[in-house]
Amino acid sequence: MILHKGDILFRQGETGPLYRVQSGLFKIVRVHEDGSPIVVNIVVPGETIPHHSLISPKEYHGTAVALVTSEVEMIPADSWYRELESHPTKYREIALLLQTKLRMMQQRIDHLTLMTPAEKLHKLEEWFAAFISPASLREVLTQEEIGQLLGLRRETINRLLRHK
Repeated sequence: MILHKGDILFRQGETGPLYRVQSGLFKIVRVHEDGSPIVVNIVVPGETIPHHSLISPKEYHGTAVALVTSEVEMIPADSWYRELESHPTKYREIALLLQTKLRMMQQRIDHLTLMTPAEKLHKLEEWFAAFISPASLREVLTQEEIGQLLGLRRETINRLLRHK
């Protein structure tokens, strides 16, 4: 299945299939009770989502929105869980998927905690370039979303981007 920038793969609170990202990028946006959206994750090629449903079903934690043209493979939930029951060795595959995601999140935490705002922005741009080049970070995320990922105010992002 092909999705284009802005297309929604699934919505927060719904239930449904799992997806394997073949190409492209997705942002996972969670809307809080007060209605404020926050980007809580970036999903890259090779990931199977939602992560929290890889072993047992649960409603979608956020809304998955394509950041660029993306291709995903839909995996019906019933067949996914039936496959797990039939082939327990598949749990190792899931553990490795989650380990990869955890390492990616650890790298992003390092970027957030060890640098100045300008360095944080530079590291995020480098990281995104590996997936979206020749497009730029500014073409796929708003200043508000960049700020959410970096723990910075939108105004700070605006200032940093103006000085580039």
